[in-house]
Amino acid sequence: MKMLRGLLIPALALLLSGCDAVLFSPSGDIARQQRDLIIISVVLMLLIVVPVIVMILHFAWKYRESNKAASAEYAPDWNHSTVLELLIWAAPLLIIIALGAITWTSTHKLDPYRPLDQVSQGRPLVAGVKPLRVDVVALDWKWLFLYPEQGIATVNEVAAPVDRPIEFHITASTVMNAFFVPSLAGMIYAMPGMETQLNAVMNKTGDFEGISANYSGAGFSDMRFRFHSLSEGDFDAWVAKAKASADELGREDYLKLEQPSEKEPVHYYGSVAPGLYNAILNRCVESNRMCANDMMALDARGGQGVVGAYNVTSLDAATRARVGLADDDRRYVGALCVASNGGQPMTPAGRPL
Repeated sequence: MKMLRGLLIPALALLLSGCDAVLFSPSGDIARQQRDLIIISVVLMLLIVVPVIVMILHFAWKYRESNKAASAEYAPDWNHSTVLELLIWAAPLLIIIALGAITWTSTHKLDPYRPLDQVSQGRPLVAGVKPLRVDVVALDWKWLFLYPEQGIATVNEVAAPVDRPIEFHITASTVMNAFFVPSLAGMIYAMPGMETQLNAVMNKTGDFEGISANYSGAGFSDMRFRFHSLSEGDFDAWVAKAKASADELGREDYLKLEQPSEKEPVHYYGSVAPGLYNAILNRCVESNRMCANDMMALDARGGQGVVGAYNVTSLDAATRARVGLADDDRRYVGALCVASNGGQPMTPAGRPL
């Protein structure tokens, strides 16, 4: 038994040696602030927890049956102490007030939709710096990243310059998921037909892991990607490498990529079909589908009306088979034009046809 106790500590140290406490060694300013919030909250709560544990052990030892000392006198009629009441209620109340104040301020300051106001602690954001926009799509079971300004796309790999704000726009193809780069910032959900955002920045160069943090099916455990934090020059070289790819991510290519697959290798697309991310977001990558934003704009205008009832279509056989509606030939509004803009017909959402 003694030998087993002696081996317990080395065994525990060996097990813990494999842990990567990435949340407590962040490389981005948002992750650093979130780490500090965790530490401050834990310390404040320990101000109550530790004294309570110490007093429990002290009282159990002091008032044990075998202790005959006068200080451990049995007093069954004792029922009140003003000093104890003040300590019992005042200390937790102060802790709750402090935690509430911290929660209130941090909830607003760390809002993922809020544009950054600093690059890192003590380094305010330089006026006029434009964030790098990255559109993120959670697929089954891989990640697609689109760079609208650079005109490229990648699968299971994303890169950004160090100390430059990043503006992520996040959605999903079919199943709810969660985008999470522990070194960068907290977890943000990705949902079909909806867009979430994350503003963050990396302060160290390096190669970091990104994961899916919400179970989404069979290939969930391998739904990982690499985040490269690079210097400006290295980032430009990375973009040039992606642009050199002869592959184009068109709408038909996306529909093939969208199909479930596991352990998808890193892939680069040198060009991307215009408006692809908005089509993914609005569930209308197929040419014969009405976009969700057009449908909402149509509803906001009072519906399709009698004339629009004739402007209907249905999914083609290949699309019905792909989405599991092989025997469903229901019809729906395919498109509806509204008042023209200088002679140019417009969609209900206000986009030129």
